[in-house]
Amino acid sequence: MTIENALNVSRETFDKLAAFAELVRKWNPKINLVSKNSLDDLWQRHILDSVQVFELAEGEGHWVDLGSGGGFPGIVVAILNQEAQNFQVTMVESDQRKCAFLRTAIRELGLTALVKTERIEQLDGLGADILSARALADLTQLLDFTELHLNSDGTALFPKGQNWRSEDSDAKQVWAYALEAVESKTNPTAAILKIKDITRV
Repeated sequence: MTIENALNVSRETFDKLAAFAELVRKWNPKINLVSKNSLDDLWQRHILDSVQVFELAEGEGHWVDLGSGGGFPGIVVAILNQEAQNFQVTMVESDQRKCAFLRTAIRELGLTALVKTERIEQLDGLGADILSARALADLTQLLDFTELHLNSDGTALFPKGQNWRSEDSDAKQVWAYALEAVESKTNPTAAILKIKDITRV
């Protein structure tokens, strides 16, 4: 199966994802947006991985992506959102050079999204309906951020590697929440944690 078929998106959306992939390749030697090892497998490791996060989102409203880095999943969400227009997309990233990349991608791809160059814990609450973060912190720390920025009836979507069960176990010492762990399509040992109803223990 080709990447295009696996994605199941329109030609226009696929072309924007391809243009974004080229931007990442162009900027990566200067800024290290993704690891050099994963650059050769950019579609599988980063783009498809981000698409599946978007596919788990329900409803509409404000999507906040924390620690957006190279734009995974933030920019991918903004591209996929162009057809649906379900979400207002905000990306938070403290590294100014990565923010310059994110703003360049938004401009060159004609996307609608906002970038905030600030530390997550110093921002006023963003009132997210969907909150995502990829390769940013362990689950306990992510839930600290969630408390600041996710609406009480919102959903957190956190892609996690093979150690997600131990992170879940540690987080439950501090937090109570409803968890649905969805097996990753790009790595069978990984999961996307879909979390709701978060409260401190």
